[in-house]
Amino acid sequence: MKLFIKYMVSNRCKMVVKEILKEMNLHFILVDLGEVDIMEDITLEQREILKSELQESGLELMDDKKSILIEKIKTIIIQMIHHTEEDIKINFSDYLSEKLHHNYNYLANLFSDIQGTTIEHFIISHKIERVKELMIYGELTITEIAYKMNYSSVAHLSTQFKKTTGLSPSHFKELKDKRRNPIEEIGNSNCLNQ
Repeated sequence: MKLFIKYMVSNRCKMVVKEILKEMNLHFILVDLGEVDIMEDITLEQREILKSELQESGLELMDDKKSILIEKIKTIIIQMIHHTEEDIKINFSDYLSEKLHHNYNYLANLFSDIQGTTIEHFIISHKIERVKELMIYGELTITEIAYKMNYSSVAHLSTQFKKTTGLSPSHFKELKDKRRNPIEEIGNSNCLNQ
């Protein structure tokens, strides 16, 4: 049985979900970002207990098909930007359409209606947060970061960085208190320019 979980954006979240499932004696085949595949069907009572346990951990069990699709979009974007070491060299619109078996216009309109922001803005917000992370690590030059994150140039990265954060990349690097945002808050309409 497949279950979909909102706000599941990190390996830490996966560990929490595995622990909850073990405590409930539910056997899982897969626990991945945003989705869980368990061996048995669960009763209504078990579903309510699972829902409650997840909520205590800041996660949410989803039932609505549109919400599930929105979470899948977010999970794919987060996975590509934050959890892969490969350089990002894909067209997100084609990739999302292919992975989710829906026309991109449908996905984009649904995302905008429900999230209050565009998929493009969500991607940009996550890319900028990943750029911040890479800058903080200090292992790559800004040119290497621009290439890794699939920017056409350092100037393009710098422009988008400044527009999103209000700071130039060089000014951000000089800050002693470099602020990053939690993954689950990035790109949400209530924190667009953080």
